[in-house]
Amino acid sequence: MAELPRSTPVGVVGAGTMGAGIAQVAVVAGHRVRLYDALDGAAARGVAQIHARLDRLVEKERMTAAAAADAKARLEAVDALDALATCGLVVEAIVEQLPAKRELFAALEKVCADTAILATNTSTLSVTAIASGLQHPGRVTGMHFFNPAPLMALVEVPAGATTDPEVAATVAATATAWGKTPVRCASTPGFVANRVARPFYGEAMEVLEQGGADCATIDVVLREAGGFPMGAFELADLVGNDVNLAVGRSVWEQTFGDPRYAPFVAQQQVVDAGWLGRKTGRGWYAYDGSERPRPQTAEARPAPERVTYHGGFAACYGLLDRIADSGVSVERYDTGPAGTRAGSGEFEPGESAYGIELPSGGLVLETLGEPATVDGDAVALDWVEDAATASRVCLAPSDTCEAATLDEAVGMFQAAGLTVSVIDDVPALIVARTISMLVNEAVDLVARREAAAEDVDTAMRLGTGYPQGPLAWGDRIGPGVVAEVLTTLARACPGGRYRPSPLLVRAAHTGRPLRAL
Repeated sequence: MAELPRSTPVGVVGAGTMGAGIAQVAVVAGHRVRLYDALDGAAARGVAQIHARLDRLVEKERMTAAAAADAKARLEAVDALDALATCGLVVEAIVEQLPAKRELFAALEKVCADTAILATNTSTLSVTAIASGLQHPGRVTGMHFFNPAPLMALVEVPAGATTDPEVAATVAATATAWGKTPVRCASTPGFVANRVARPFYGEAMEVLEQGGADCATIDVVLREAGGFPMGAFELADLVGNDVNLAVGRSVWEQTFGDPRYAPFVAQQQVVDAGWLGRKTGRGWYAYDGSERPRPQTAEARPAPERVTYHGGFAACYGLLDRIADSGVSVERYDTGPAGTRAGSGEFEPGESAYGIELPSGGLVLETLGEPATVDGDAVALDWVEDAATASRVCLAPSDTCEAATLDEAVGMFQAAGLTVSVIDDVPALIVARTISMLVNEAVDLVARREAAAEDVDTAMRLGTGYPQGPLAWGDRIGPGVVAEVLTTLARACPGGRYRPSPLLVRAAHTGRPLRAL
């Protein structure tokens, strides 16, 4: 499907940060753009902001002065919806409230030609519901930009139940022509990025509420072991805790109270206190210049001279090379990382031929979800995203772990150049439960045919900055390992939150790659 011709005028309704950003993208791409806002003077201010940003691009030599002048000439603020009558595409970026959007689209339908495409920038609301009641609901689709729109590459194109497939295809092609990377999906709660990302925040909240670790420790483990660009609590502070809670609540309500998306008491409390994040000077952290809380970091311990590896590592297998390179002798009895084998549960916690055996006789076990306490004198090891570049590992000693066992485990990883955080023995620790839930959510989207596997991974890399897509992550670790972690979590925390996707369980048994689902 071809994109909209450059000669087609584009309208943008809503001149806030997002609306002005979308208008900038369209005008730089070569369209005439008309920016409207119901608030007096807001459209003119939006145009002035775009002019200023174009000037900065010229100063940074990212745009020529002539191109900036041409773009400015194509952009105008308008003071009435009637001025959008000849636009071939109108993108709505107003308040995230269904009644307001439905009222606007009803008004646009009266103003715009029947052939005009009407797109909503909603991030969580149903495109189907927004279009409901219109005479021509087929021309309504989603065109969800990410903030800041001029810089973020991802554009989600969610199609409602009544959206004409050619309309969605045209919008996707237009996004590509504007220099963006579109992903197609159904209009389900949260679409792709916001839906799949819910466990990133949710599992951090679970660990906090279970007393596993404090915010600073959870965040640093997610960054330095998990490879995420930001921790969950600092990202929530950046987005705004009120906004993050509203998105989560919207997904939860639209899925009729699915426990996977249930809001958390701790999250509601910070919002009730007015601790909304950076914009208010306080959220999970204070932003008044005071020192940030320090994460739990183990003191230096001597490294053991020799350890024995019996197998069972998947996400952490590469750490063995780092340990050996540090001078610790590693005797191996294995055939490779567990995640390369088909099936689930090949290595069961408690078996003698499992994990790293320390000189004390204790074990270091890569978590499969069970608390280390079920294995006696043992230390659970959380997953790392990239064993070669990780700068931290997270450990949890069992309740009966000997002091010498923990000391040897800490010293072994410190010798390998890794900072060590020791947390309480919560199921699946921090990174393992987070990645497993992200993988599960992504698989479920594909299973319900709400998005293609490639689009899911693209959305999570570009929209959230994850180091890799969740399906690629699941393939690397092994569907069987991920399924086992979720099954164990579901047993430890019943209620439905951790139920594994049936398609994930099938992939675990067949060895079929998740990216080929």
